[in-house]
Amino acid sequence: MHHMRQPNVLVLFSDQHKANVLSCENHPDVATPNLDRLAAQGVRFTRAYCQDAICVPSRCSMFSGLYPRTLGSLDNSGGSRVIQQVVSMQKAFQQAGYRTGAFGKRHLRGACDEGWDVTASHMYRESPHGNYVTWVQEQGYGPEFAHDWAAEFGRGPHGSSEEDADIPFAILGTRASRLPKGMTMEAYTAQKTRAFLAQCAQENVPFFCFSSYYRPHQPYTPLPSYWQRHDRTRWGEGTNRGDAIAKPQTLEDAPESLPPMLQGQFQGENRVWRLDLAREDEQYYRDYISAYYALVEEIDDHIGGVLAALEELGLLDHTIVIYTSDHGDFCGAHGMIEKCAAGHNVYEDTLRVPLIVRYPEGIAPHLCNDLVELVDLYPTLLELCHIPAPESVWPLQGRSLAAELPDPAIPGARPYIVSENWTQATVVTQTHKLGVWIDPGPRYARDFRNQFPDMLFDLVNDPQETRNLIGQPQVADIERTLRSYLNQWIDTMPDDGRRQAIDNR
Repeated sequence: MHHMRQPNVLVLFSDQHKANVLSCENHPDVATPNLDRLAAQGVRFTRAYCQDAICVPSRCSMFSGLYPRTLGSLDNSGGSRVIQQVVSMQKAFQQAGYRTGAFGKRHLRGACDEGWDVTASHMYRESPHGNYVTWVQEQGYGPEFAHDWAAEFGRGPHGSSEEDADIPFAILGTRASRLPKGMTMEAYTAQKTRAFLAQCAQENVPFFCFSSYYRPHQPYTPLPSYWQRHDRTRWGEGTNRGDAIAKPQTLEDAPESLPPMLQGQFQGENRVWRLDLAREDEQYYRDYISAYYALVEEIDDHIGGVLAALEELGLLDHTIVIYTSDHGDFCGAHGMIEKCAAGHNVYEDTLRVPLIVRYPEGIAPHLCNDLVELVDLYPTLLELCHIPAPESVWPLQGRSLAAELPDPAIPGARPYIVSENWTQATVVTQTHKLGVWIDPGPRYARDFRNQFPDMLFDLVNDPQETRNLIGQPQVADIERTLRSYLNQWIDTMPDDGRRQAIDNR
């Protein structure tokens, strides 16, 4: 029987990429020509959401096909027995005869990280035999990397004092990189990815490749060549080309409208994210926001290089190419920085992610406004590649989008999606969003429910999410509907891992 070879899979992935920071989303200040082209040739999902706006749970959920409450992964630490029992996405591909590779930060726990044939991480402990930190030191740029890396903690490299005249304290974790262009974590990921693709092509084996970029996650240390594209001396209209960047609409929002932990950031409670200082001198905000844009633009360049390599190898059209990210970043919205994951799990800034799928042999290019989730990727890719779901204690919980992908006319829309962490579960519909506080237990000592209301936003009339409508009579029916959705979801979604994780805490 003639069997057409199964498509390859290339998952291009970034950390903390806010969904609207793409020029194809009409962002005024960012140029992402390679991602725009990918989107124009595939499906761009405008309403894709992560399962938890923090790295480990989001990634583990995506690679296991299970929701965080079932997995027992709701923040970056902790875990459960469930996480040891899953069959990961890459394992399913490996068992189907694919060669699997992961390059860059994985940040996966337990069995979610099983099934890789080849790895090269940014982190030493993830890939002791081949990792960025060792490599950059071997190239002679250890001190420059240490200088960049230390910006996340506000200071100079380990052993230097804050007063070090050469290294000013990095307010908002932002400063220029000292690395040459080819020595960044992004360059490393792209280089390792291209080598893997070339080898798979040479040996004619199908591949499943996870090409994972560390940025635009903090520390916000862009290469000067990218940072200089943005005039950060003042606020401007933003025209995408060298003009001063546009001021985020909600930069000066009253902190009181935000949940307690986020409010605390404006009091200088965090020793690096000094929003108290940024409020006094908006230059800090301009530096951070433009640095974030510069990091996205560097990733876009490297993705262009990877796609060009795939094309040169003659594999581009026979490869399902996906671009997405684990969660977003406030990027100045509500005056906030990074994701402040423990203190909320509600805002579009951190929950909505870019999601682009390109596969010319199976999908016509279009825009899709359906509600979709990262947990859907595993069943979708299995179906597109004709791989049966693996034998597992835990059946996949996401929904395959394969039927509606080729034909936008097929109605596939679900009424709601859910994202949750330890402190807040959020249900999102086409028009509204309800974030419900959960007692997070002893680790997060503040009991949010006693001092801050649940959060209900009208996404159509208040896309910036500045007016909390909770308890208002005109939206009582909507609130009731969203609560019933959330309760329905909680009733049907096993929480074995969540209970184990609470016991472990």
